[in-house]
Amino acid sequence: MHINPYLFILPRTPGQIVWNYKDHVQYELDLDYASRLTKLIANPNLFDSRNIIDIQLLEAGILTITKIDSPPWGWDELSKIYHIGTQNIPCEHPPQNIQEWSRQYLSHCDEVLSKPAPGKERSLMTSAQRIALPAPRALNGDNLDDALRQRKTCRSYTGEAITLEDVATLLYLSLGYLHEREHDDSVANGLHARRSSPSGGGLNACEGFVLAQNLRGLEPGIYAYHPDEHSLELINPLPELPLGHVLGGQHFINNLPFGLFITARFDKLWWKYEHSRAYRMAFVEAGHLSQTFQLVATALGLGTWLTGAFADDQIEKLLKIAGSPEQPLFFVGCGASDGRAMCQEMQDLLQESPT
Repeated sequence: MHINPYLFILPRTPGQIVWNYKDHVQYELDLDYASRLTKLIANPNLFDSRNIIDIQLLEAGILTITKIDSPPWGWDELSKIYHIGTQNIPCEHPPQNIQEWSRQYLSHCDEVLSKPAPGKERSLMTSAQRIALPAPRALNGDNLDDALRQRKTCRSYTGEAITLEDVATLLYLSLGYLHEREHDDSVANGLHARRSSPSGGGLNACEGFVLAQNLRGLEPGIYAYHPDEHSLELINPLPELPLGHVLGGQHFINNLPFGLFITARFDKLWWKYEHSRAYRMAFVEAGHLSQTFQLVATALGLGTWLTGAFADDQIEKLLKIAGSPEQPLFFVGCGASDGRAMCQEMQDLLQESPT
């Protein structure tokens, strides 16, 4: 007898939850069942075919007659649980043709829209007035091919200020709700807001917080971007310590004039998609937005830098979203740069002669 290798055990008074994260089923065990399972985990050979608990654990797939091999995995168990636990969306009746798919999807959308939608506004607990941004400037003369070829990660910045017009252009073309697409009749009611980047289910689950360190016409601070109004709202002053302290020691951010924390409103995803695979879509959307931001910044003649290495709890406090369904996923920034991928300190170390 063997223990299923795809089990995750979660203590929940008065018992425990055993989750088979590969097959997406879970069971709640009382003290008797939990105690028996503990003994069988220690020694599967104690299995007794006359014990009703043992039989039920076997029927539930918690125990297996044959050994189940799990794939090689180079990271920790938590990442393995996340990856496998978000695989294979359960579908009781897979559509057999496009007509069936259309009916099922329409039925799903109707069911979702019958439930109260999460609020469009975030609860940021601030009474600050919103700051209207200037209209974005046109980039029609810029070549997408040039932007794609020139985009690179830079870690050396001059600290030169960025104009508010460039900031407005960056925010509108990456996170803004495009006015040019307001009258698109091919989308469901209530989901008309469209960005330049794709979004799972058209939910626009990702949001943005601006790091303003040296912007002409805007006081330094942390601002929430409101894409429907194309406006900013002051959330917090800049932290006393350099931001490099909360971004994994990456101190070349310290003179970056402009940055964007990309967050995800998980409550929007929960509203439409109950399966945990939708968690992946938050990161996919953040990636789309990040690339769009970088291409626009490159077209504006700015160097770009991005990272996913930061202290989540400190960033959550800085953005005033701690304890909420909105969570930080990524950071991207830009500024005038000499184009070097390495900071000067790293170059100095590499040029040192061995002793």
